[in-house]
Amino acid sequence: MHLNPTVAQVTERIVERSRASRGEYLSRMQRMMDEGPARAHLSCGNQAHAYAAMGADKDRLVEASAGNIGIITAYNDMLSAHQPFETYPALIKDAARAVGGTAQVAGGVPAMCDGVTQGRAGMELSLFSRDVIAMAAAVGLSHNCFDAAIYLGVCDKIVPGLVIAAASFGHIPSVFVPAGPMTSGIPNDEKAKVRQQFAAGEVGRDALMAAEMASYHGSGTCTFYGTANTNQMLMEFMGLHLPGASFVNPGTPLRDALTAEGARQALSVSALGNDFRPTCEILDEKAFVNGIVGLMATGGSTNLLIHLIAMAAAAGVQLTWEDFADLSDATPLMARVYPNGLADVNHFHAAGGLGYMIGELLEAGLLHPDTKTIAGEGLADYTKEPKLRDGVLVWEDGARESGNDKILRPASDPFQATGGMALLRGNLGTGVMKVSAVKPERHVIEAPARVFHSQDDAKAAFRRGDLDGDMVLVIRFQGPKANGMPELHSLSPILAVKQDRGEKVALVTDGRMSGASGKVPSAIHVCPEACDGGPIAKLQDGDLVRVDAIAGTLDILTDGVLDRPAVTADLTSSQSGTGRELFEVFRRTVGRAEAGACSL
Repeated sequence: MHLNPTVAQVTERIVERSRASRGEYLSRMQRMMDEGPARAHLSCGNQAHAYAAMGADKDRLVEASAGNIGIITAYNDMLSAHQPFETYPALIKDAARAVGGTAQVAGGVPAMCDGVTQGRAGMELSLFSRDVIAMAAAVGLSHNCFDAAIYLGVCDKIVPGLVIAAASFGHIPSVFVPAGPMTSGIPNDEKAKVRQQFAAGEVGRDALMAAEMASYHGSGTCTFYGTANTNQMLMEFMGLHLPGASFVNPGTPLRDALTAEGARQALSVSALGNDFRPTCEILDEKAFVNGIVGLMATGGSTNLLIHLIAMAAAAGVQLTWEDFADLSDATPLMARVYPNGLADVNHFHAAGGLGYMIGELLEAGLLHPDTKTIAGEGLADYTKEPKLRDGVLVWEDGARESGNDKILRPASDPFQATGGMALLRGNLGTGVMKVSAVKPERHVIEAPARVFHSQDDAKAAFRRGDLDGDMVLVIRFQGPKANGMPELHSLSPILAVKQDRGEKVALVTDGRMSGASGKVPSAIHVCPEACDGGPIAKLQDGDLVRVDAIAGTLDILTDGVLDRPAVTADLTSSQSGTGRELFEVFRRTVGRAEAGACSL
């Protein structure tokens, strides 16, 4: 099958745009690879410090070995997605020993939960935690004792931060090992209904708490298709997971077998193994294009429109939102997973999952088939699925037909002809919209603006009954420079209530929305942000705004608005408390959302 012309053209322009930065990156990686395994250059004193606590593994580290794996872990037991990682280092060490290698926990990285901090002050640290994670992982690997790295991370900012670190240490191989999703709880639409009922005052907090606890009920990733599970999809499409590893539930024999195999594969693809596959060769322009196509075909999280740009930049690859928009136009939406449908990721996996999708997209010419991965040459390996046969891990041909066409459809008969994202441009600025969960009749909203400087003020207005009627709700001073660009997902219930009343409603913000958001049209990540004096800072209540996902426009229709001076806001309340004072340097140095909102 020939490569789709749009995929080919977008890839070519990324290659050309990235020629200088990618060339410099690869030269830097080559210099590091030319020096050979870093442990060989450590002095005896350096090595004695590094191996002092390694017990029976100490002699193997000093003498010849099959390699030493550095484990970077995001384990904590507050996050359900990361709690399973508690036992992974032991599994990895045992698997490494069995083939003559060793493994050490090189360091831990922070892993915060946006579900816990949603609507709270801590959310203003969330985006910047990605850069902290990258830096913390770099500190762990900086000891230069490792022939390969294994990254244990799943959720929102954790995987992007780890990928940035993996690219920075791209002269050694990287294997990303997931924990898998929790088993299914109450249906996501039932949980969302209770949230709306609580927002409307129809049920009490006891009913809300019961619904939430029945949804988030055990170890593993939340089962909706938000940023965490979008991350897992990306790691397969980009070749950093073992094939079929993403959505195997934790605490199962297959999950443990995949973790052990990840350790063996990390040693096999190290410079001391028999199939050297440094990360710098895997994270190339084609891999990132494949990741974007996967994002669009699955209707994934809008957060990745920021994270992928930052991840790619760490590997010398320069992406723009135009690349995402053009690939979205060429990519069919093949999946309906909540919030884009009623199914969760367990249902999606059972219907054929990522292996089926990759096979379909390869056949349609929408993926580069010839990428290098940790599993081998070519993405065809990722059409297979792992099985345990008599206790032995094997890969067998995956599904060639969807097990449920209400969840997963072929590329030739998709849910919609184009992907899940739209790029919006106009005199109000540049923003993006996730359209995969928005009904077509709501893709265009033209209404008067209601303007607020915080989501709390908007929610208070709703509770007072002062947020009625058609409107474009504008929440500004939520960009990366203003307060760290928090997610505004806690607005979703009140916006859904208004929409269900039959009112026309859209959100426009220079902040973010959760990967779990969807049914309300939302123009997010608006640049320039209000803190930079962008047009969003000139809007007033009553100004007519048009949000048009069909034409790809974001416009102020009222005359004279752009002639007004930009308003300013008192942002002191976002400068301290809950650790926010420690992140002032990030707010000062962060780039624009369309450039990845990165401070590194």
